[in-house]
Amino acid sequence: MSQARSTQRQRQRAGRLTVVGRAAFAWLRSLRGRGIALAAGAVAVVAAVVVTVVLLAQGDDRPPIPDTRARHYTEVDACLLTGEKGITAGTAAQVWQGMQDASVQTHARVSYEPVTGEQSTGNAGPFLNGLLQRSCDVVLAVGRPEVTAAAQTAPRYRKVGFVLVGGRATGSNVTTVSVGDGVRGDVAGAVERAVSGRD
Repeated sequence: MSQARSTQRQRQRAGRLTVVGRAAFAWLRSLRGRGIALAAGAVAVVAAVVVTVVLLAQGDDRPPIPDTRARHYTEVDACLLTGEKGITAGTAAQVWQGMQDASVQTHARVSYEPVTGEQSTGNAGPFLNGLLQRSCDVVLAVGRPEVTAAAQTAPRYRKVGFVLVGGRATGSNVTTVSVGDGVRGDVAGAVERAVSGRD
């Protein structure tokens, strides 16, 4: 009984396919010149899309080509603490340029943090602590409150190199740089020495 039903279903499917095939053939016969060209073009476009999708789905086993312009950084971070104006002008801008010069030579990562709000040593402290918690290996400070806060903190962080621009602090982990025309080069040299001292 079940074989008879299966055979009957197969005949029905075959009959439907025959009807669809005859309808498609009749439609193609009814087309003339341009219609056939349009139908052929549509079939070609569909075939091209299917081939493209199949090829893209297969993927590419080749390893990606690295960007030759990408700089590979070391695991050393040099961080700058500035006043509220950041690195936009003045001595802070020159210090930032010196840090970037040092980064080209040492491949150390460089970043900066402006002290917002009240420009005082007390307010600069939490910003400085934030840099130290981010594991900055070399901390630079520019601006009177920022330099004072860094000078007070340096003795407690002997493994961190401090570069104070315009400061007068001393210590085995403290370097001072005078404010003036050569500040960019002096900062670059101080950062390079501090980074190489960590190797």
